Amino acid sequence: MIYEIALLPVHKERIDMFRHAFAEVAPLLTRAKGYGGHLLAQGIESPEMFNLIVRWASLEDHTPGFEASEDHRLFMIGLEEYFSDEPKVFHIEGGNF
Repeated sequence: MIYEIALLPVHKERIDMFRHAFAEVAPLLTRAKGYGGHLLAQGIESPEMFNLIVRWASLEDHTPGFEASEDHRLFMIGLEEYFSDEPKVFHIEGGNF
């Protein structure tokens, strides 16, 4: 099991709109092969920084799997206007917590 951790910088004035947009595109993520759940968490010290943590069955399910899919393209199109900078994504191994 692996976790994708995506740091999503959002324009401060668009935080509420981002939350709504994420809820709209989340089904594209949840139907992906190997998807095991996600958490979207807003920063406390930096409320414009969101952390998206997604549990995947394998790294391949996320990349190239989901990242190479049409659903990922649509997922990003639905969110990209809210980003103040390029999201940063990395992966970690681990069990359930």
